[in-house]
Amino acid sequence: MNKPVRIDESWKTHLSSEFEQPYFAELRSFVRQEYASRIVYPPAAQIFRAFDECPFDAVKVVILGQDPYHGAGQANGLCFAVGRNVAPPPSLQNIFKEIEDDLGHPVSRDPDLSRWARQGVLLLNATLTVRDGAAGSHQGKGWERFTDAAVRALSREREGVVFLLWGSYARQKGAGVDRAKHLVLECAHPSPLSARNGFFGCRHFSKANAFLAARGETPIEW
Repeated sequence: MNKPVRIDESWKTHLSSEFEQPYFAELRSFVRQEYASRIVYPPAAQIFRAFDECPFDAVKVVILGQDPYHGAGQANGLCFAVGRNVAPPPSLQNIFKEIEDDLGHPVSRDPDLSRWARQGVLLLNATLTVRDGAAGSHQGKGWERFTDAAVRALSREREGVVFLLWGSYARQKGAGVDRAKHLVLECAHPSPLSARNGFFGCRHFSKANAFLAARGETPIEW
């Protein structure tokens, strides 16, 4: 018998039906085999870190990524984030630049981003694991179905969440979010390849905070 999935209890409540699906059993088997036989990121204890750091009822903002970083020591379970002692990758550097331009003052450039997660920012990659040096190597194995279920649960069971969808992949993943109940902000991806096509100047961070404040909620200290 499979051990229970080690994930924050609030999320377990909302995603329990996924754990019982055949696809999830196949995904677990694949991931276990990968960790046993290859170098895989993030560290196994951090696979569900996005959920563990940001309980279901605490989510205020959702940022959707695609794949964990596939370089040694980078992926830490939170999308766009890396470990504290790791140089921020280009996309994260562009995110910090846009925040500072948007808010008009310097902000912490700690690349770990757990400070956001603890304030209610769900930093969710579509795929939660990746093989060393092989971008996209764990795509199409079931993770996307699982993370789609998480987005769907938030859309259905919560109200007033801000979804930040950067780039075509994130927009597609968030296409089903109920825009009558939530604020959905879309723009280009922060990658150096596309940041100048609409990410710079999007002002998503001040817009998210204005929306939260209007609902009587504490804004995010970006």
